[in-house]
Amino acid sequence: MGKLFYIIGKSSTGKDTIYKALIEKENLNLRELVMYTTRPIREKEENGREYYFVDSDTADDLQRRGKVIEMRSYDTVHGIWKYFTVDDEHTDLERHDYLGIGTLQSYEKIRSYYGEDKVVPIYIEVDDEHRLERAFKRERKPQNRRFDEMCRRFLADSVDFSEENLRRAGIKRRFSNDNDREECIQEVETFILNCQQDEYRQDNCQQGECQQGECQQDKCQQDKGQLGECQQDSSTAAERSGA
Repeated sequence: MGKLFYIIGKSSTGKDTIYKALIEKENLNLRELVMYTTRPIREKEENGREYYFVDSDTADDLQRRGKVIEMRSYDTVHGIWKYFTVDDEHTDLERHDYLGIGTLQSYEKIRSYYGEDKVVPIYIEVDDEHRLERAFKRERKPQNRRFDEMCRRFLADSVDFSEENLRRAGIKRRFSNDNDREECIQEVETFILNCQQDEYRQDNCQQGECQQGECQQDKCQQDKGQLGECQQDSSTAAERSGA
């Protein structure tokens, strides 16, 4: 059984950079969870790489057929643009591991759809002072300079990623990207590898087999009792209701 590792975090925490670095690591063998959008394709973008670009009629049809897992709409000067996740032939969690990125709300909806055992959160955290410095540095570039939007997003993050909301979503493990970005990427990489190895051991033990392919019940029982931090970081519904 595969897993969907889902990167979340406030703005200016380096999520996109970490996402790209993890996708490029061949040892993780992660496939990209590509979202859909109704916005026009931009120069140098490729359909199926950044997004699947569709029109509003296609988006409405996917919703009617119950294929849309979660959707966000943004009112732009060009009209309403929708970004959404679809359960389609591109995603096969029975056979492959995937990497996605999004908001806390989208994570909760995707986890509810696929199940807690299949969706693993990767919460990237950066001190607010450092986040603001990074955001300001980015917006000072001539092609950006949207300081009002920067401030809006910064304030909105305080609400969206409140400690109460994080507890409700079952977020326990946090990965700090305050200082050494490569160190953060390495920490996340190790975490994902541990999750993948735990899933492998669990699948084999459930079949009465061990990693060597031999039926050694004592070893299997030991593996069952020592599944790693990946499962420990996935809170149960009972834990969340009591939080």
